[in-house]
Amino acid sequence: MSTQIMQILHEKFAYSSFRTGQREAIESVLDKKDTLVMLPTGSGKSLCYQLPTYLTDGVTLIISPLLSLMQDQVEQLHLRGEKRAVALNSLTSFSERKRIFRQIKQYKFIYTSPEMLQNQQVLEVLKKAHIQLFVVDEAHCISHWGTDFRPDYLALANIRKSLGSPTTMALTATATKQVRDEIIHFLGLDIKETNQIIESVDRKEIKFFVEICEGNKNEKLIEIVKKMTGAGIIYFTSKKMADEWANNLSNEYGLRASSYHSDLEADDKIKIQQQFLNNDLQIICATSAFGMGFNKKDIRFIIHYHLPSSPEMYLQEVGRASRDGKLGLAILLYQPGDEYIQQRFIETSLPSKEILTAVYKRKQTQLSESDAMVKLAYYFKETSINLNDALQAIEKRKKIKYQQLSFMMQYVYQEDCKRSYLLNYFCENKKSSLNECCSSCGLDQEELIAKLNKMTQSYKEEEARKRVLPWKEVYNNLYNNL
Repeated sequence: MSTQIMQILHEKFAYSSFRTGQREAIESVLDKKDTLVMLPTGSGKSLCYQLPTYLTDGVTLIISPLLSLMQDQVEQLHLRGEKRAVALNSLTSFSERKRIFRQIKQYKFIYTSPEMLQNQQVLEVLKKAHIQLFVVDEAHCISHWGTDFRPDYLALANIRKSLGSPTTMALTATATKQVRDEIIHFLGLDIKETNQIIESVDRKEIKFFVEICEGNKNEKLIEIVKKMTGAGIIYFTSKKMADEWANNLSNEYGLRASSYHSDLEADDKIKIQQQFLNNDLQIICATSAFGMGFNKKDIRFIIHYHLPSSPEMYLQEVGRASRDGKLGLAILLYQPGDEYIQQRFIETSLPSKEILTAVYKRKQTQLSESDAMVKLAYYFKETSINLNDALQAIEKRKKIKYQQLSFMMQYVYQEDCKRSYLLNYFCENKKSSLNECCSSCGLDQEELIAKLNKMTQSYKEEEARKRVLPWKEVYNNLYNNL
């Protein structure tokens, strides 16, 4: 089997070696062991399920939280010559869905969303496919305590069982032990039998800075951005501010910037992603809706205009930088009082006592049943959790969210190593001293930006050479054949 694995790695993916954790994950599911994989952002988690698919007779079903992520994965497989890959989601037209249903047994990779699996017709069709590997991507979405909790993920245990309990792989980049345990529990797996492959969340190539802005935060942001020549993302908690800043950077400072958030149409999201990938855009002003599964290798900086809600969220978002393994910069701009924004989100993101009571007593509510907090309320009710226990669970979740926010506040004012402080949250230690680490360790921001800009220039020159080289080769071949 070892020889076959290396052969597929070379033939299908054009790699000669594995990154840390990949081979162990692949061998685990080939041994038909349920597996939870936590690898750092940008470490190639998709290979962990794509490669073993070629060494089994059946189909791999991948549950993904984002439409753009599904489309990107399917397109990447198609570009590698794998035509037996398809995405089945809300963007799939009625006629296309019927065609997929007719040909369901011909596919090797089927990407779908947890919401789509609530559709009984879809589920019945998938039962006809020989699903051997059940993959849950961005699996922290299943945990009540994860940063991107999605109530529809809670149904996956029953869906998995209805599909014959295939070997399961859950993938995430940042999850504490509590979150990992909950992922295993809510997927209906045996915690003692589930193989866990856990690698460090540390990304040594990313350098951490915190700027405490006692004065005008806007001026500080403009000062930093005007110095940067490479690609970057600026994160905001407000869709309106993301739009305003994208317009400001474009119109007043001549920068190639655009905004990205959940209010955009699907086609606009895909267009912006492609423009950013092709370097037609330099900067994306985004909410947390942007980035999960997005793979642009040469993002050089991530700036947080607002305080992130948790260390998990922060590492997820800064991890979008430096996927080429080269230097990257993560800057958090903090202004006293920023924490109140996140406090307001905590209070409004969970079902109140009034909403829970209304759902339990079947009273009419002003909120749609598609609303995440109403879905959570219905989940408590449908799993026979009594109202008092549900209220206690909500209070517990709220307490944990405040603890996560408190950790981020302490991170801001931490005078010792910022990296070590983040790693300690995940029960890790910094394994080696770094010459360039963080603002607390004496790293000079100006020097680092100069290095990043030099790298960007070298990259542009290399890309220009690649475009010219084929024509030189054609010319030389013609000349030599005269």
